[in-house]
Amino acid sequence: MRKFTNRFDCCEHPRGIFTIRIDFIISRCMLFLWSSNQDEMGPEMTENVKTADSLKADHFRFEYRQKTHPSDSNLDLLSYGTYRLPDGGASDELYHHRHEAMLFCLQGEVSVRLDQRAYRMAHYDTLYLPMATAYSVANDSPEEALLAVFRAPAEKKHAPFFARWEEFSRNESRIRHLQGKEVYLMLDVSEPADKLIAGYTIYEPQTRAWPAHNHTDQEEIYLFTKGTGAMEVYADEERKSFVTSVGPMDAVSIPVLNYHPVFSQEQELHFIWCISGERYWVGDKNQDFMKGDTDKLTT
Repeated sequence: MRKFTNRFDCCEHPRGIFTIRIDFIISRCMLFLWSSNQDEMGPEMTENVKTADSLKADHFRFEYRQKTHPSDSNLDLLSYGTYRLPDGGASDELYHHRHEAMLFCLQGEVSVRLDQRAYRMAHYDTLYLPMATAYSVANDSPEEALLAVFRAPAEKKHAPFFARWEEFSRNESRIRHLQGKEVYLMLDVSEPADKLIAGYTIYEPQTRAWPAHNHTDQEEIYLFTKGTGAMEVYADEERKSFVTSVGPMDAVSIPVLNYHPVFSQEQELHFIWCISGERYWVGDKNQDFMKGDTDKLTT
């Protein structure tokens, strides 16, 4: 039998007829059809061909950074992280299966789409997200947008709650006036939720927390958003286990039974407080906190 080794990879048929492998025929046919189509493509067709994108190493559309979680902190319930979106950035669908969450808008303007409704969040606006609810976020501003997100386990699904800082910061029913500072209740016990309540506190310059207080049934995270200061967290005044300076985007976790006084310096000090546990604000539960008649108290 004769053997052929040319590039057509032919073989000899038993009857003496040479046949070309079927895969070679198919490939040649496809090449012919492609060439024919290219010849028929006019300028109007090539104009519709999409161009490539160059995605550099620092390119992103949406970024989540986990800051703390019960698995690596002394908290039992609260998690905290940040969403970062560049100009024009947007997330895919987000979902917290067994957690309720709070969003705080710290920079830029963001649209949050939730239950076929869009919430437009500006600086210091907040949004309560029910458990097991899909949502997405998009940056509507020309600058980078930044959101803080706090989560805690939940068993019941409640309604979303949107709080505009421009309105709540002027609503006296939402403000608690203390010596040298003001507290703003953005998610209070009047809004349905399983474990979360949250808000902002603003200290005047050179102010300290008074009286020092702790909780038997709440844990907290403080996230500082403006100014500089200091914070102590301790179970015993004589043996202070934690003292730290704080500035913008520094956060401190506060396990149960820890006193947690804050001190401002030469400028206003702003911070988010997010609580998980029994739902109350200390000054509404114990009026001694509002009066400042004691040096410390426990709730």
